[in-house]
Amino acid sequence: MPAPGPTGAPPSVRTAFVSGPRLAGWAERFGTSHGGYRLQDGDDGLLFVAADGTEALLQAPWPADGRPGRGAGPLERLAALASQPRRLGLLLVRRGGYGIGVASEGTLLASKAGTRYVQARTAAGGQSQQRFAHRRSNQADALVAAVAQQAAEVFRAAAFEYVVPGGDRALADLVLQDPALRDYARLPRLPYQDVAEPRAAVLKKAAADACSVRVTVTDPAG
Repeated sequence: MPAPGPTGAPPSVRTAFVSGPRLAGWAERFGTSHGGYRLQDGDDGLLFVAADGTEALLQAPWPADGRPGRGAGPLERLAALASQPRRLGLLLVRRGGYGIGVASEGTLLASKAGTRYVQARTAAGGQSQQRFAHRRSNQADALVAAVAQQAAEVFRAAAFEYVVPGGDRALADLVLQDPALRDYARLPRLPYQDVAEPRAAVLKKAAADACSVRVTVTDPAG
Protein backbone atom coordinates (compact mmCIF):
# COMPACT_ATOMS: atom_id res chain seq x y z
CA MET A 1 0.00 0.00 0.00
CA PRO A 2 1.18 3.60 -0.53
CA ALA A 3 3.46 4.89 2.22
CA PRO A 4 2.53 8.06 4.13
CA GLY A 5 3.70 11.27 2.47
CA PRO A 6 6.06 13.88 3.89
CA THR A 7 3.32 15.31 6.10
CA GLY A 8 3.05 11.98 7.94
CA ALA A 9 -0.70 11.84 7.33
CA PRO A 10 -1.92 8.25 6.87
CA PRO A 11 -3.48 7.28 3.54
CA SER A 12 -7.26 7.35 3.26
CA VAL A 13 -8.88 3.91 3.18
CA ARG A 14 -12.50 3.16 2.26
CA THR A 15 -14.45 -0.01 1.56
CA ALA A 16 -17.21 -0.73 -0.94
CA PHE A 17 -19.02 -3.83 -2.17
CA VAL A 18 -19.53 -4.53 -5.88
CA SER A 19 -21.61 -7.38 -7.26
CA GLY A 20 -20.12 -9.69 -9.86
CA PRO A 21 -22.19 -8.36 -12.81
CA ARG A 22 -21.15 -4.77 -12.00
CA LEU A 23 -17.43 -5.47 -11.56
CA ALA A 24 -16.33 -4.77 -15.16
CA GLY A 25 -18.07 -1.38 -15.07
CA TRP A 26 -16.48 -0.55 -11.73
CA ALA A 27 -13.01 -1.37 -13.10
CA GLU A 28 -13.57 0.82 -16.15
CA ARG A 29 -14.63 3.78 -14.00
CA PHE A 30 -11.69 3.24 -11.64
CA GLY A 31 -9.25 3.34 -14.54
CA THR A 32 -10.82 6.48 -16.00
CA SER A 33 -10.72 8.27 -12.65
CA HIS A 34 -7.13 7.37 -11.78
CA GLY A 35 -5.26 7.47 -15.08
CA GLY A 36 -5.28 3.76 -15.80
CA TYR A 37 -4.06 0.84 -13.72
CA ARG A 38 -2.15 -2.42 -13.72
CA LEU A 39 -3.27 -5.66 -12.09
CA GLN A 40 -1.49 -7.86 -9.56
CA ASP A 41 -3.14 -11.21 -8.83
CA GLY A 42 -2.00 -12.37 -5.38
CA ASP A 43 -3.02 -14.52 -2.43
CA ASP A 44 -4.86 -11.63 -0.74
CA GLY A 45 -6.93 -10.82 -3.81
CA LEU A 46 -6.77 -8.87 -7.05
CA LEU A 47 -4.84 -5.62 -6.60
CA PHE A 48 -5.40 -2.60 -8.86
CA VAL A 49 -2.43 -0.22 -8.84
CA ALA A 50 -3.42 3.05 -10.49
CA ALA A 51 -1.16 5.55 -12.22
CA ASP A 52 -1.88 8.21 -9.57
CA GLY A 53 -0.86 5.94 -6.69
CA THR A 54 -4.35 4.82 -5.68
CA GLU A 55 -4.67 1.12 -4.93
CA ALA A 56 -7.76 -1.07 -4.77
CA LEU A 57 -7.77 -4.59 -3.36
CA LEU A 58 -10.61 -6.77 -4.65
CA GLN A 59 -11.51 -9.87 -2.62
CA ALA A 60 -13.99 -12.57 -3.56
CA PRO A 61 -17.01 -13.04 -1.29
CA TRP A 62 -16.21 -16.74 -0.81
CA PRO A 63 -13.44 -19.23 -1.62
CA ALA A 64 -13.43 -21.06 -4.94
CA ASP A 65 -13.94 -24.42 -3.17
CA GLY A 66 -13.37 -26.28 -6.42
CA ARG A 67 -15.73 -23.98 -8.35
CA PRO A 68 -13.49 -21.24 -9.77
CA GLY A 69 -14.92 -18.51 -11.91
CA ARG A 70 -14.39 -18.75 -15.65
CA GLY A 71 -13.00 -16.02 -17.87
CA ALA A 72 -10.13 -14.83 -20.02
CA GLY A 73 -8.44 -12.81 -17.27
CA PRO A 74 -8.35 -12.46 -13.47
CA LEU A 75 -11.01 -9.74 -13.38
CA GLU A 76 -13.43 -11.80 -15.47
CA ARG A 77 -12.77 -14.87 -13.32
CA LEU A 78 -13.35 -12.90 -10.10
CA ALA A 79 -16.62 -11.49 -11.47
CA ALA A 80 -17.77 -14.98 -12.48
CA LEU A 81 -16.88 -16.40 -9.06
CA ALA A 82 -18.81 -13.64 -7.27
CA SER A 83 -21.81 -14.21 -9.56
CA GLN A 84 -22.21 -17.85 -8.55
CA PRO A 85 -25.53 -18.49 -6.74
CA ARG A 86 -24.09 -19.72 -3.45
CA ARG A 87 -26.28 -19.67 -0.34
CA LEU A 88 -25.23 -17.93 2.89
CA GLY A 89 -26.73 -17.89 6.36
CA LEU A 90 -26.48 -14.45 7.97
CA LEU A 91 -26.44 -14.00 11.74
CA LEU A 92 -26.29 -10.35 12.79
CA VAL A 93 -26.70 -9.44 16.45
CA ARG A 94 -26.10 -6.43 18.69
CA ARG A 95 -27.32 -5.41 22.13
CA GLY A 96 -30.42 -3.81 20.64
CA GLY A 97 -31.58 -6.47 18.24
CA TYR A 98 -30.85 -9.11 15.63
CA GLY A 99 -31.20 -9.91 11.94
CA ILE A 100 -31.16 -13.45 10.57
CA GLY A 101 -31.42 -14.51 6.97
CA VAL A 102 -30.54 -16.91 4.19
CA ALA A 103 -29.29 -15.19 1.03
CA SER A 104 -28.30 -16.09 -2.51
CA GLU A 105 -27.14 -13.74 -5.27
CA GLY A 106 -27.58 -10.81 -2.90
CA THR A 107 -31.26 -11.52 -2.20
CA LEU A 108 -32.82 -12.76 1.05
CA LEU A 109 -34.66 -16.07 0.62
CA ALA A 110 -35.79 -16.19 4.26
CA SER A 111 -35.30 -13.64 7.02
CA LYS A 112 -36.35 -12.30 10.40
CA ALA A 113 -35.31 -9.19 12.32
CA GLY A 114 -36.31 -8.20 15.83
CA THR A 115 -35.40 -6.15 18.87
CA ARG A 116 -34.02 -7.19 22.24
CA TYR A 117 -32.30 -5.03 24.82
CA VAL A 118 -29.11 -5.43 26.82
CA GLN A 119 -28.27 -2.48 29.04
CA ALA A 120 -25.03 -0.59 28.44
CA ARG A 121 -22.20 -0.64 30.96
CA THR A 122 -22.33 1.77 33.89
CA ALA A 123 -19.72 3.56 35.94
CA ALA A 124 -21.59 2.96 39.20
CA GLY A 125 -19.61 1.20 41.93
CA GLY A 126 -20.18 -1.11 44.89
CA GLN A 127 -23.27 -3.25 45.27
CA SER A 128 -25.16 -1.23 42.65
CA GLN A 129 -22.55 -2.11 40.07
CA GLN A 130 -22.69 -5.78 41.02
CA ARG A 131 -26.48 -5.87 40.74
CA PHE A 132 -26.31 -4.09 37.41
CA ALA A 133 -23.65 -6.47 36.08
CA HIS A 134 -25.77 -9.46 37.12
CA ARG A 135 -28.87 -8.01 35.44
CA ARG A 136 -26.90 -7.17 32.30
CA SER A 137 -25.48 -10.71 32.17
CA ASN A 138 -29.00 -12.16 32.47
CA GLN A 139 -30.19 -9.91 29.65
CA ALA A 140 -27.28 -10.98 27.44
CA ASP A 141 -27.98 -14.65 28.15
CA ALA A 142 -31.65 -14.15 27.28
CA LEU A 143 -30.71 -12.36 24.05
CA VAL A 144 -28.34 -15.15 23.00
CA ALA A 145 -30.93 -17.86 23.67
CA ALA A 146 -33.71 -15.97 21.90
CA VAL A 147 -31.63 -15.20 18.83
CA ALA A 148 -30.38 -18.79 18.60
CA GLN A 149 -33.95 -20.09 18.58
CA GLN A 150 -35.01 -17.58 15.93
CA ALA A 151 -31.95 -18.42 13.84
CA ALA A 152 -32.69 -22.13 14.01
CA GLU A 153 -36.20 -21.49 12.65
CA VAL A 154 -35.03 -19.23 9.81
CA PHE A 155 -32.11 -21.46 8.86
CA ARG A 156 -34.37 -24.49 8.55
CA ALA A 157 -36.28 -22.68 5.79
CA ALA A 158 -33.45 -22.90 3.25
CA ALA A 159 -30.20 -24.88 3.18
CA PHE A 160 -26.93 -22.95 2.87
CA GLU A 161 -23.21 -23.65 2.87
CA TYR A 162 -21.55 -20.67 4.65
CA VAL A 163 -22.26 -18.67 7.81
CA VAL A 164 -21.84 -14.87 7.82
CA PRO A 165 -21.64 -13.46 11.37
CA GLY A 166 -21.96 -9.76 12.04
CA GLY A 167 -22.69 -6.99 14.51
CA ASP A 168 -21.18 -7.64 17.95
CA ARG A 169 -18.50 -10.29 17.50
CA ALA A 170 -18.73 -11.63 21.05
CA LEU A 171 -22.52 -11.93 20.95
CA ALA A 172 -22.50 -13.51 17.49
CA ASP A 173 -19.96 -16.10 18.67
CA LEU A 174 -22.08 -16.88 21.73
CA VAL A 175 -25.19 -17.37 19.60
CA LEU A 176 -23.34 -19.77 17.31
CA GLN A 177 -22.22 -21.75 20.36
CA ASP A 178 -25.84 -22.36 21.39
CA PRO A 179 -26.89 -26.04 21.09
CA ALA A 180 -29.78 -25.02 18.82
CA LEU A 181 -27.24 -24.02 16.14
CA ARG A 182 -24.78 -26.88 16.60
CA ASP A 183 -25.04 -28.07 12.99
CA TYR A 184 -24.73 -24.57 11.53
CA ALA A 185 -21.73 -23.67 13.71
CA ARG A 186 -19.75 -26.37 11.88
CA LEU A 187 -20.13 -24.64 8.52
CA PRO A 188 -17.33 -22.45 7.06
CA ARG A 189 -17.57 -18.79 8.10
CA LEU A 190 -17.18 -15.90 5.70
CA PRO A 191 -15.79 -12.48 6.69
CA TYR A 192 -17.51 -10.75 9.59
CA GLN A 193 -19.99 -8.01 8.66
CA ASP A 194 -19.52 -4.78 10.62
CA VAL A 195 -23.11 -3.51 10.74
CA ALA A 196 -25.22 -1.11 12.78
CA GLU A 197 -28.25 -2.29 14.79
CA PRO A 198 -29.49 -5.09 12.50
CA ARG A 199 -32.93 -3.91 11.47
CA ALA A 200 -34.60 -5.27 8.32
CA ALA A 201 -32.95 -2.72 6.01
CA VAL A 202 -29.52 -3.43 7.50
CA LEU A 203 -30.04 -7.17 7.03
CA LYS A 204 -31.05 -6.64 3.41
CA LYS A 205 -27.90 -4.61 2.70
CA ALA A 206 -25.71 -7.11 4.54
CA ALA A 207 -27.09 -9.89 2.33
CA ALA A 208 -26.16 -7.95 -0.79
CA ASP A 209 -22.70 -7.08 0.56
CA ALA A 210 -21.95 -10.66 1.63
CA CYS A 211 -22.57 -11.83 -1.96
CA SER A 212 -20.39 -9.10 -3.49
CA VAL A 213 -16.71 -8.44 -4.08
CA ARG A 214 -15.16 -6.47 -1.20
CA VAL A 215 -13.22 -3.49 -2.62
CA THR A 216 -10.75 -1.75 -0.30
CA VAL A 217 -9.47 1.48 -1.88
CA THR A 218 -6.38 3.19 -0.49
CA ASP A 219 -5.72 6.73 -1.67
CA PRO A 220 -2.20 8.18 -1.72
CA ALA A 221 -1.25 10.05 1.44
CA GLY A 222 -1.64 13.81 1.16
